[in-house]
Amino acid sequence: MDFYQEYITTIHDFSIDKERLIKRINELKGRRPASLVIPILYEEVNNPPLKNIISNLNEGTCVNQVVVALAAENAEQYIHVVEFFKELNVPHIVVWCDGPRIQHILFTMKKMGIDLTSYKGKGKDVWIATGIATIDSYAIAYHDADIVTYSKDFPAKLLYPVVEPELNFFFNKGYYARINMENKTMHGRVFRLFIRPLLDTMQMDSKADILRYLLAFRYTLAGEFAMTSDLAMNIRIPADWGLEVGLLAEVYRNTTTKKVCQTDLGYYDHKHQDVGSNRSEGLCKMVGDIFTTFMRIATESTDNKISPSYLHGIHVKYKRLGQDLIRRYHADALCNGLCYNRHEEELYVDMFARVIRRAGEDYLEHPSDVLMPDWTRALSAMPDLREQLYEACVADEKEYCSGPVKGDD
Repeated sequence: MDFYQEYITTIHDFSIDKERLIKRINELKGRRPASLVIPILYEEVNNPPLKNIISNLNEGTCVNQVVVALAAENAEQYIHVVEFFKELNVPHIVVWCDGPRIQHILFTMKKMGIDLTSYKGKGKDVWIATGIATIDSYAIAYHDADIVTYSKDFPAKLLYPVVEPELNFFFNKGYYARINMENKTMHGRVFRLFIRPLLDTMQMDSKADILRYLLAFRYTLAGEFAMTSDLAMNIRIPADWGLEVGLLAEVYRNTTTKKVCQTDLGYYDHKHQDVGSNRSEGLCKMVGDIFTTFMRIATESTDNKISPSYLHGIHVKYKRLGQDLIRRYHADALCNGLCYNRHEEELYVDMFARVIRRAGEDYLEHPSDVLMPDWTRALSAMPDLREQLYEACVADEKEYCSGPVKGDD
């Protein structure tokens, strides 16, 4: 068995009794209540994975509330989502992050010097939902709405190391095998072919502790994680595709690695991004944003100065290490009977190398900061901000759906 421990604590699933975890979390609900945040796009509502997620949450009720961070364009879409989530028996609230009430609050914040109106996407929605979730929770779990292989033990595995007093971790990151067991296909291209060789490349030029820490995570891009509300209040969430990587860097800056762990979530599959034809689309956009995040980390936390020569070295070394990894993945796939197209993998490495060059040039010209302010700062400006956001959600549902929020007293 794989007992190997990384730089951070690794919790393997040798034979975890999931029912025991759920029972224990329920025992701790009074002292250490937990929330679950699910960011969703409107178009995900009709997809089978979300229906399966709701069904499993109804079976394994180990969270006190679910906060749905919704990106919807109009009231009709919002109403549809609220009606859809009536199938969820757990107390929950749908946050219309693009709705007029929430937007009014954000514009009020802007007048006070905290501008979130320029940010769009998952990061901003997660930021808003986190504020609401921390009102009455000791811990918060996060996961996406497109998990095909979801089961009721997902939130339990994420929350248990955080809420269990004998462990008392502040942050837990999920990891999993990105393999489709039906068609025997290896996924996780961005992590396998981009992030891992890029981190190895950066560590060749710097022995900074944060690089060792980032390399310890078995799936850096996992959108499944949990943390204490105190930690959630004190970290700055990135607003772009660098959310997961930037979040790990923020956790590193705000706590000790002894309080960070990762947990095996088993096999995992979700929707897959299209490649995209330029830096503003699909995987190209994702990889570009992630690379920019790594450059910010290198600027703030390592002894490297970002320059054209440094970026050129990163480009050359990354491509070589990426090609080396392809040979190893091919051997692993062959022995396990997995479908593996070496030529296609080579094309991805070539594409990612081009994105590195272009994103590096963009970063040198415009080293922008996409980290949103932490909640502690926001509350110093508007002490009742979380309550305002929650009341806006309640008012939205009463106006558009003619009924109280499920679980609202």
